[in-house]
Amino acid sequence: MAPKHHPTPLSGGDRKALGKELGKARAMTTILAEQSTAARAKGEALIEQADRLLCESWNERMWANGEPIDPSPAIDQAINGGYPWLEIQCSRCKTRRDVDLAALPHASTTFVHDLAGRLRCNKCAKAGRRPVATLLQLVRRPRSAVSET
Repeated sequence: MAPKHHPTPLSGGDRKALGKELGKARAMTTILAEQSTAARAKGEALIEQADRLLCESWNERMWANGEPIDPSPAIDQAINGGYPWLEIQCSRCKTRRDVDLAALPHASTTFVHDLAGRLRCNKCAKAGRRPVATLLQLVRRPRSAVSET
């Protein structure tokens, strides 16, 4: 965008006043930009904390009730809250597996509880069966990474 043109006044006093006002306006834009950046950082931190608390709340309700709870966090909320993995269990062979939510081909606004009917056990699929997976909880890192450390 082109800078705004301010016609230069003819008198010296008016030129000084215009220069002073333009200087104040330029200084004010810097101050407002810094305040905007600080407010945005605070807002993003609060949103991340809210997403984390939502995931923790959903995990506690899942543990207490033992079934997929509606409403659940969306995939993007879970990832933003620090829970990018979903632990599932096959309803047939009881094999547990961790699913990377970021790698799923679903929209990021899909709710986690909606994945219950879409996720299947890989082990049973090789045997010609396609049982539905049971959602267990959202986790910060996969179980294989936990056992290695």
